[in-house]
Formats: sequence, structure tokens, C-alpha cells
Amino acid sequence: MSQQSAMNAERWVRLMTAWQLGTNPDTFAALLRAYTETGRHYHSAEHVTACLQHLDGCAGRVDNPAEVELALWFHDAIYQPLSSSNEQDSADWAASFLTEQGVDEQLVARVHRLIMVTEHNAPTTTRDEAVLVDIDLAILGAPAAVYELFEQGVRQEYRRVPAPLYRRKRAHVLRGFLERPRLYVSGCLGPEREHQARDNLTRAIAQLEGV
Repeated sequence: MSQQSAMNAERWVRLMTAWQLGTNPDTFAALLRAYTETGRHYHSAEHVTACLQHLDGCAGRVDNPAEVELALWFHDAIYQPLSSSNEQDSADWAASFLTEQGVDEQLVARVHRLIMVTEHNAPTTTRDEAVLVDIDLAILGAPAAVYELFEQGVRQEYRRVPAPLYRRKRAHVLRGFLERPRLYVSGCLGPEREHQARDNLTRAIAQLEGV
């Protein structure tokens, strides 16, 4: 993890203070262990760090920054490449943590929902959800070389999947993003990232399909 990582104990303590909770070092340590598990080549501490840095740049568009930040800390905490319940399991962990801390159930439900929208299978319904989804998908609009490393990392995470099946499934996922009228809806990442994302996705799909 980079020395400049935003996913550090100091930032965690600030977040806990914003929630008016204790410092909860055991949960911080558990999250760090989760994101540094063997086999994580993209959904790692570096990804969370990038998300938190994007959040810092989107602060003016967030209604409940502490909720969005906590959701980002937890959103990929449980990650098994072949599982269909990663978001649910991660959201449930966050909800259990907050409930154990005595947080109001409505706030717990909002954080749970924020994590669940990273399934990327339904439209967002609040500004905070839109910002969080845009941040999670920011990598799609990264410079071409960075995007290529992202694709390589995802392939490593799914290395047990046979190449023909992986290429077909991955192309289907990427095409689903490319066919959206807009990839980024919150306005916090800028139009240039939208253009770059569409270039990256088009190129990646062509490579996967051998075009």
C-alpha cells in the first residue's frame, strides 16, 4: 500500500469522530486485513484509497459525507471473485458494525443501501448514491495505461475462469456500462472522464472479442 494511502488509521479515527463513535481500532485492522488478502489485484486497499481521494474532490456534492465515506471503506470489504453476494456481505458487515455501535437504524439502512448500489444494477436515487457510484466507477475513465492495469488486475482475480468464458462474460459486463446514456451522473468527475471511459471500454471490448 502506498505511503500516501488515504486508507490509514488517522483518517479512520477522523471518520469515527464524525460519527461520534469510539476509535474502533479492531474494525480498522479487520478492514485492512480484508483489503490486503492474497489474490486481490484490483479490489484492494489501493482501490479504497483511490475512492477516498475522489471523495475528497467531490465533497461539495455530497449531502452526508460521513455516510458516503463509511460506505466506501466497507464497499468491497468482502470480495470473493466467484461470489454473487459480495456487496450484500460487505453491506451486512457495515450494518452490523454500526448497529453494534448503537447507531440509529435509519442511518444504518442508508449506509447499507449506499454499499448495495455498487452492484451497479439499478439507477441511483439520491445525490450521495450517485457520487458513490461515480467514484466506484472512476477507474473506467482513468488514462488508458492505468485502465489497462485495471483490466489486468481483474483478470488476475478471475484467473481460475477459463479464458474463452472470461472474455465473453467480461465483454458483456463492459458493454453494459458502455450502453448507458451516461456513465457518470453526479457531475463530480467531469466530462473528460466520461469521454475517456467510453474510449477505454470500446477498446477493451474489441480486445476481448478479438475484433
